Amino acid sequence: MATRTDAPTRREQILKEAARLFAERGFHGVGVDEIGAAVGISGPGLYRHFAGKDAMLAELLVGISESLLTGAKRRLAEADGAGGVAPGAVLDSLIEGHIDFALDDRPLITLHDRELDRLRDADRKLVRQLQRQYVELWVGVVRSLYPDLAEPTARSAVHSVFGLLNSTPHLTRPGSLPDRAGTAELLHRMARGAFAAAAGA
Repeated sequence: MATRTDAPTRREQILKEAARLFAERGFHGVGVDEIGAAVGISGPGLYRHFAGKDAMLAELLVGISESLLTGAKRRLAEADGAGGVAPGAVLDSLIEGHIDFALDDRPLITLHDRELDRLRDADRKLVRQLQRQYVELWVGVVRSLYPDLAEPTARSAVHSVFGLLNSTPHLTRPGSLPDRAGTAELLHRMARGAFAAAAGA
């Protein structure tokens, strides 16, 4: 989810708790009453904000795909506006943005892996469409840095790096990761190394 400096709305609070509970216990293992209790309202009170659990799941999964794509487009626009930004710096910016997601929104990664197929066809197709756009944006940046890298190879490298960055929910044992800054630095170094290896650099 996008980082906010102001207080989250009730709707955002509901989505955050729904994501946490769905990730911990599975979509069907969580009731509306439990989500309501987590944010201090009655289960039926949730229906003032969402039609039901299916609507929450759709908003979570479509929302994070939209957020990642919008954030990446913003980073590219900022680089274009600055003029003369090196492709490596643009790639670094994209990696930083995805690392923020991977470290701060781990329940959404778990939720996507487990529950994407529960979405309605239209919502699932929208998620896939947004994800393809996100991937292709990265492919363009990677190939601007490594122009000799074939497009299919660049695309495979991007998917591989996403797999690396999105592995954070599986590294949750105490002491399994350094602090946040150290983890971010490690993931960034590994991502850049993966792209360099794909290009034979």
